[in-house]
Amino acid sequence: MSTWIGRTELNAEQEKILRRAVHLEWLTIAILAVTVTLVFAVMGNSQAMKAAGIEDALSFIPPLAFLMGVRIAGKRPNARYPYGYHRSIGVAHLVAAVALVSMGAFLIFDSGSGLLKGEHPPIGTIELLGQSVWLGWLMIAVMAITGAPPVFLGRAKMKLARELHNKVLYADADMNKADWMTSAGTIVGVAGIGLGFWWADAAAALFIAASILRDGLRNMRGAVTDLMDTTATTFDDDGPHPLGGKVREYLRSLDWVGDAGVRVRDEGQVFHVEAFVVPRREKDLTLGRINAARAGCMDLDWKLRDTVIIPVDSLPDETGGSGSFHQAEKDG
Repeated sequence: MSTWIGRTELNAEQEKILRRAVHLEWLTIAILAVTVTLVFAVMGNSQAMKAAGIEDALSFIPPLAFLMGVRIAGKRPNARYPYGYHRSIGVAHLVAAVALVSMGAFLIFDSGSGLLKGEHPPIGTIELLGQSVWLGWLMIAVMAITGAPPVFLGRAKMKLARELHNKVLYADADMNKADWMTSAGTIVGVAGIGLGFWWADAAAALFIAASILRDGLRNMRGAVTDLMDTTATTFDDDGPHPLGGKVREYLRSLDWVGDAGVRVRDEGQVFHVEAFVVPRREKDLTLGRINAARAGCMDLDWKLRDTVIIPVDSLPDETGGSGSFHQAEKDG
C-alpha cells in the first residue's frame, strides 16, 4: 500500500525514510517515558535536576507533533481544504516552538531568582541496600545514562529531516541536542554542590534554560515565517531552498518560453509552486506545451507535485518583474 502526503505519492525510497522517521519518534517517546520517570524519582531539591526533568517532559511535544502532523498531512485535498492538510506540519512546528519558549522563559526566571536569593539546595542521602548513599551520585548516574540516547537519536533524525524536508523532525533533532546538553549541565551542577559550590546548581539550570529558550525562539521564528508564506527555505532555515531557482531555470530553457518566474510556498513537507511563464509568441501557447512544462517541473523533485503553470504577458514584480523584490533571484 502506497503512502501519500496530500496529493503527492511518495516513492519507495521516500516511503522508507518516512517509515524510519516514524519508528524513531516512537522509540524516542518510549525512551523519554523511562527518562522522565528516573529523573523525577531522584530529583530531590536540585534546581538543575528540576530543569532537566521539565526539559525532558517537554521533549514529548516534538515527536508527538511530528506523528500527528504527518498523519493529518496524509489526507487528500477536498472541497473544504483544496490545498490539502500540509499546514498541519507548520502548526505542529509552531506548537512545539511555543512550548519551548514558554518553558525556557519560566526556568530562567525560576533559576535566576533562586541564584539571586542565594538559595542553598540541599541534597540528602537515601538508604540503598543497607547503605547510606548521597543522592547526588544517583542524580549523576541517571543523567549519564539518559544523556546517551539523545546523541544517537538526534543525529539520525537530522539526516532524515534533511531528506524529508520536515522542519518538525528537525526541531525534534534540535531538542535531542538540548537533551544531552541538559544532562551534561546537570552533572556539572550536582557535582558542584558536592564540592561545596552551592551556586553551581542554579548556574547549570540557567545554562539549560537559556539553551531551551534559544532553540524555542529559533524554531518559533521559522514556524511563523513559514505560515506567513515567506520564501521557501531549506529544512534548517539556513537559506532559500534551491528548488525555486531550478524550476525557473528549467522553464527558461524551454524554446517557447521567453521568461519565467516562480513563487514557492513551503507547505510543511512539500512545496506549492506557482510558475509564471511569458511565451515568446502567443501562438506558441498550447495546452500540450503547458502540460509538458508542468510535468517537467514535477519531475525535478518529489516535493513539486503541487505545481501550476500560469501564462502571463509580463512577470509579477515579486517573481522577477519590474519590482524591487525578486523571490526568484533570491532562490537562485
